[in-house]
Amino acid sequence: MEQDVESPATFKPHRVPKQAREDPPNKIAERDRSRRLQRYVQKDGKCNVHHGNVRETYRYLTDLFTTLVDLKWMLNLFIFVLVYTVTWLTFGFAWWFIAYVRGDLDHLSDSDIDVKWIPCVENLNSFVSAFLFSIETETTIGYGYRVITDQCPEGILLLLIQSVLGSIVNAFMVGCMFVKISQPKKRAETLVFSTNAVISMRDGRLCLMFRVGDLRNSHIVEASIRAKLIKSKQTKEGEFIPLNQTDMNVGYNTGEDRLFLVSPLIICHEINQGSPFWDVSRSNLHTDELEIVVILEGMVEATGMTCQARSSYVSSEIKWGYRFMPVLTLEDGFYEVDYNSFHDIYETNTPSCSAKELFGARSRLPFTWSLGSKLSQQGFQMSEQETKKSPEYQGKILQPERNGDIANVENESKV
Repeated sequence: MEQDVESPATFKPHRVPKQAREDPPNKIAERDRSRRLQRYVQKDGKCNVHHGNVRETYRYLTDLFTTLVDLKWMLNLFIFVLVYTVTWLTFGFAWWFIAYVRGDLDHLSDSDIDVKWIPCVENLNSFVSAFLFSIETETTIGYGYRVITDQCPEGILLLLIQSVLGSIVNAFMVGCMFVKISQPKKRAETLVFSTNAVISMRDGRLCLMFRVGDLRNSHIVEASIRAKLIKSKQTKEGEFIPLNQTDMNVGYNTGEDRLFLVSPLIICHEINQGSPFWDVSRSNLHTDELEIVVILEGMVEATGMTCQARSSYVSSEIKWGYRFMPVLTLEDGFYEVDYNSFHDIYETNTPSCSAKELFGARSRLPFTWSLGSKLSQQGFQMSEQETKKSPEYQGKILQPERNGDIANVENESKV
């Protein structure tokens, strides 16, 4: 009897991402449900992403100026002092070496007036004096006690080199400190976002809203707002995409995303067919693991530099059926903003269904009304006695939509 023999041939496995090898999409979803949702962006705007296993670290040195600006203040000040100290010591050693090679240090005690030795630098008698002369040269202090003579060409060349390199070091380090001081990061501290986002009805449409405000009297010029939905997804082919970013329209087509941020504004995202919240209802909102990242950009009026403020809302911070409390009141000759109520919300009547279900319910209302009108035109009217006995007559009358509530569509279909 013949038996199947396994072939000794080996196959080279395909390289797959580490996350896909360790955690398949199903296991990732189960694990993520059991743990607390990790933020992509913190409430204060800091991105919760760390870069690991960066092997091409030389790329940081190609943009050295930005690398120095991005450093923390303590390390930046340490590098600032270190660069100047090393420069002064290096050129101080160069001035001392010239004096040592020329023999200026050997003629310090000469008493013969007839044969007077002319040194390269007057009154340079030690390394300390050479170091002080280096500082005076680079900082252009010029006390007048230590002076270079015209009998030292190598000293003149070193003076030119130190003057040029000193100017470059001053421009680089002072420019770095100026840019770091004038960074508009602290300006973003006075741009505030509401603690929660809300979902309620506005102009007959289901909308997601959040509030932004500026605490300073100097305004943000050309302010604009953006919003992105951060949510993992799985494609039809089975590919798992973690932290997929989806744009949320906050008025780009109508220009409402460009703000005149003098007083707090409520930013509105209409939940329509192009919205990622189209089929999200109140029941499954808090079960979905999602995060909304909002980005406010503009130019600082005082400096003209671009400023960006960020915040985020996870699913537990999105309140369904709430609105924001008014904060703007009219006083005697001016408007006053009460920031004590900036984060306050109040409950309002809002449908618990998704915007998709709400749209489907509205699309059936004209059909029932047109059907009833056709029946009345054909003479199929109920008698007065049957009408009084019918449940539609006993209080189940079609009510118009008010404050986000819609009439019972099931009753209308019975008419």
